[in-house]
Amino acid sequence: MVIFSVQARPTDAASWLDLARRVEAAGYDALLASDHPGYGASPFVSLAAAAAVTSTLGLGSYVSNAGVREPILLATDVATLDVVSGGRARVGLGAGHTPAEWRAVGRERPDVAARVGRCVAVAEAVRDLLAGGEVTVDTPELVAHAARLGGLRPVQDRVPLTMGTANSALLRWAGAHADVVGLTGFGRTLADGHAHDVRWRADQLDAQLAHVAAGAAGRAEPPALEALVQQVTVTDDAEAAAAETAADTGLTVAELLATPFVLIGTAEEIVAAVAAHRHRWGVTRFVVRADAVAPLTPLLPRLAAL
Repeated sequence: MVIFSVQARPTDAASWLDLARRVEAAGYDALLASDHPGYGASPFVSLAAAAAVTSTLGLGSYVSNAGVREPILLATDVATLDVVSGGRARVGLGAGHTPAEWRAVGRERPDVAARVGRCVAVAEAVRDLLAGGEVTVDTPELVAHAARLGGLRPVQDRVPLTMGTANSALLRWAGAHADVVGLTGFGRTLADGHAHDVRWRADQLDAQLAHVAAGAAGRAEPPALEALVQQVTVTDDAEAAAAETAADTGLTVAELLATPFVLIGTAEEIVAAVAAHRHRWGVTRFVVRADAVAPLTPLLPRLAAL
């Protein structure tokens, strides 16, 4: 079964709650809130509001920056969301890329190896805290002393964990430990601190999935693979609609249309593309942005049946 979720952020109460209701009614799996402190709303406050007007929709951050989030605070937010939603919370984590988010908490963004080490340490600590454990750790990546969720337990026995990344070490860790590997295809962060080079070509995605498979070796149930979709356009002229994004990313139009990170074409072409991504790469989950909800919703029954 192919699953679609929606990533969004609120700008006002009415439109946010309306989006939550529409996404649930249409059959999307989850509403996911971006997490960029200082650049948008708090994901967990937003998702708790969405929980109040929905009953089955999954709810999670996508993804929280492990570099600036402390495990005990993150686990408390996730556990609280799970309680107020009746067991619908998700954990989404990534190593972070925006330098301003570190500077806002009084630090400079570390190098890639240090960000990866911190992300793994935070993921393991959050997982243990949500499972009811006590966490004590004192390493260069993370310090916590006798941290535990006293008096607060999630409704779910295991809150699903998504690791969003294109980093080889994190892909291997996610293959071994995560419930969902959130494939972003993001490479080097560009000078603006927000945009990225992309690793969207077929051979690059093959290499990323090889790391996931290596990490998952020996697991009874490997993690699900999920792609973060940057553009959804239903059109009779896929090449024209893809041209600008292809130019921005340095891909040819053909290379762009072959990736799971965009869905561009007629309804039939999009359904065929999703089927191809599942067959070639095993991608069965897709996260789209809020502007994709209206054009994609009529296709959901066909996509879910793939």
